[in-house]
Amino acid sequence: MTDGSATHSLPDIKNKAKGIAKRFYKDVSIGAVDGGYVVLLDGRQLKTPSQQNKQLLSVPTRHISELIAAEWAAQGEDILPLTMPVTRLINVAIERTPDTRADLIAEARKYTATDLLCYRSDETRLYLEYQAKHWDPILAWAGQRGVALETTLGLKVIAQKETALETVADYARELDDIKLTLFVHLIATFGSAVLALAVMETHISGAAGFELSRLDEIWQIKHWGQVDDAKDRTDAICAEIMALCRLLES
Repeated sequence: MTDGSATHSLPDIKNKAKGIAKRFYKDVSIGAVDGGYVVLLDGRQLKTPSQQNKQLLSVPTRHISELIAAEWAAQGEDILPLTMPVTRLINVAIERTPDTRADLIAEARKYTATDLLCYRSDETRLYLEYQAKHWDPILAWAGQRGVALETTLGLKVIAQKETALETVADYARELDDIKLTLFVHLIATFGSAVLALAVMETHISGAAGFELSRLDEIWQIKHWGQVDDAKDRTDAICAEIMALCRLLES
């Protein structure tokens, strides 16, 4: 996500080694509450971290609670929040999303208007063909769902049809707080509402969506080589996306 106002940015992956506290619990388990499930640390219910808006970290399915519990159980001597992407996203979904749904829906609509997949290279014919090969099938799939977007060469902004933008906004409105938070996070990570939609609907995997969002980087690597630091960051982001997309499993 792009910032901390309209969107709910998860902390930067580069700070992953920074811990917030020593591990203070031994056992991690799951408990049932009215309407959902909670994670228990030595029998105590886990809460969200905000001092101003601290709430019980209650989720609607046991599957989600198991994902959160696994992240807490995997912590070592130090608690490293950036190794717990599901926990962080659920914290945001509980503390912030209920009050900012309209902003998040607007953000999804805004990204659709300038979707990454619509802007093609006007410099290299082979790269243009490479983009078309990988992006056109996803755009065709989106068009069948009412998100028919135009493409252009270069970076000049083109106007997309209002019906396509509203289809994405309507889709976002129907999502619960957890899935809406995930949807907008994927949109901002990919730079593409179409790719995020395809992942949310399990048309493609989270890893595939991430790869399709970085065609330019992949093309550059293919022709000029890989930078080690960039690879480490890319691998970390991909791993985080894959972890978050497990929220879409039943």
